[in-house]
Amino acid sequence: MKKLTSSAKFGKYLNQFFTYLFLIILSVVIIYPLLITVSSAFKAGNVTAFALDLNAKWTLDNFTRLFNETPYLTWYKNTMIVATITMVAQVFLITIAGYAYSRYNFIGRKKSLLFFLIVQMVPTMAALTAFFVMALLLGAINKFWFLALIYIGGGIPMNTWLMKGYFDTVPYDLDESAKLDGAGHLRIFWQIVLPLVRPMIAVQALWAFMGPFGDFMLSKFLLRDEKMYTVAVGLQTFISDTRNQKVALFAAGAILIALPISVLFFMLQKNFVSGLIKGGTKG
Repeated sequence: MKKLTSSAKFGKYLNQFFTYLFLIILSVVIIYPLLITVSSAFKAGNVTAFALDLNAKWTLDNFTRLFNETPYLTWYKNTMIVATITMVAQVFLITIAGYAYSRYNFIGRKKSLLFFLIVQMVPTMAALTAFFVMALLLGAINKFWFLALIYIGGGIPMNTWLMKGYFDTVPYDLDESAKLDGAGHLRIFWQIVLPLVRPMIAVQALWAFMGPFGDFMLSKFLLRDEKMYTVAVGLQTFISDTRNQKVALFAAGAILIALPISVLFFMLQKNFVSGLIKGGTKG
């Protein structure tokens, strides 16, 4: 018995050791590039390469140059417009679709879900040419609505599956109880079921908002006018010329991308837990 106990303790300690080791390595992988970016953004002088130098003189001049010498604020506004439209429309559509697939049986339900999976297997890169030709036919080059439409459509298949799965975890008995009390379909959805899935809605909103900030290829294909660039495309112009790379401006602009995403995260963070608590209380 003592040998078994000591063996179990050793296995437990070994498991904890490798768990903490993995977390430490993961933290280094994430934090180290972030430190390099922050160091390059606040570093004074002409920065020609990304390097971690915490002893260098720090200044806000790079941010001043970013706002005064480049159209960064215009790119930022463009991205905010696309990201907001994408987030609102995509969350609305996948929430309605996920609820419909979870609660109702209709013709083509299983086949359409299977179609969603098949569509999701096709990478966005494979459809770039098709998107560009479609934009030419519709006169949608340099149009935010077309770019947002592609983001929304691209996020519907897999996210609908995720929302359906989350709706499936809500007991159908709640719907039946509400119907006995005289509640209609809209009231059941809005007051009974929706509060229970608020955590997933918050996650979907954050994902949808983050997409346009990080996407480069699709935006580069469809936005050709410099004044219409998103931040990802605009920042790439700072380092595309190997003879004149604006590393400090690139780093400063990259840091500012995190601000609206962080604000949205903290705004939605309470919904991750409170959605379950409030929804469970109402049920």
